[in-house]
Amino acid sequence: MASPRAFIAGCAGQSLTAEEVAFFRDADPLGFILFRRNIADPDQVRALTAALREAVGRADAPVLVDQEGGRVQRLGPPHWPRYPAGRAYGRLAADLAGRSACARTGARLIAHDLRSVGIDVDCLPVLDVPVPGAHDIIGDRAYDTDPAAVAVLGRAAAEGLLAGGVLPVVKHIPGHGRAGVDSHESLPRVSASLAELRAQDFPPFRALADMPIAMTAHVVYEAIDPDRPATTSPLVVSEIIRGEIGFGGLLLTDDLSMRALSGSFRERAEAALRAGVDVVLHCNGDLAEARAVAEAAPRLSGESARRVAAAQARIAGPPPAFDVVDARRGFEAALAEAA
Repeated sequence: MASPRAFIAGCAGQSLTAEEVAFFRDADPLGFILFRRNIADPDQVRALTAALREAVGRADAPVLVDQEGGRVQRLGPPHWPRYPAGRAYGRLAADLAGRSACARTGARLIAHDLRSVGIDVDCLPVLDVPVPGAHDIIGDRAYDTDPAAVAVLGRAAAEGLLAGGVLPVVKHIPGHGRAGVDSHESLPRVSASLAELRAQDFPPFRALADMPIAMTAHVVYEAIDPDRPATTSPLVVSEIIRGEIGFGGLLLTDDLSMRALSGSFRERAEAALRAGVDVVLHCNGDLAEARAVAEAAPRLSGESARRVAAAQARIAGPPPAFDVVDARRGFEAALAEAA
């Protein structure tokens, strides 16, 4: 069987159209990503994730979601619990070990929710470190403003997901916390010196460089590459992400349809892949755009294929036994105590 192509695709609704099935069968993306538009109830999500995998003929095709908690939570009430934003863990009255334990439990509960409907990758933890004056696109999604605390809480969340059989995606490498604009709408430019980035932005990513997957930032770091955002910059990918930070896992772009990027969708995908990213991500379910991305995406091979296999090996087999009722009771009590 041929290797899948180096892209991840979205779909338009809560079930697949015949046109989408045909496209996914022919284009053979590595996996898929779900958004709120794709979510109704557990039975529907379970049917959709099964249909996506059936379309490409791979039972292990990854299905991703952004389930952070707070304002970025795709599966929510009434069918799934509401989870707090990352900053809530950083503000718990407990010491760092206690905050870390709570973050791990929260992520383990999220993993339970996701696995039960066929989702096996969560775009969490957010390792960005906000600075005063930055746009609030990160804001309370960040665990803390101290890089060391972000690293500890981020690792706890990642380990909670892994314990539940869900792959974490650390984001947005090498750091989105200084962005002055929302990269969904325009291209952020960061003027901080390399010394400042090394002191504040890179440390959480360096501390979690052993994680299986990371997502790039659509941010220009003028001290490294003034011409291109990290997603399409060979300098940032090779010298910073792979080199200085030491990340050796699967490198995934943020959504190619965000307005921070320019050019056609084929050009965006080609630029990211040429920069050294392993897999490109297209989220909005627009088939015309997705076809252009697919045309640019090669079959996975070499180091990229090895990284996919290494990531999937991290969640091989069923998760260990977990008392979800007891864990949820303790988790909610810890949050109530801090409220």
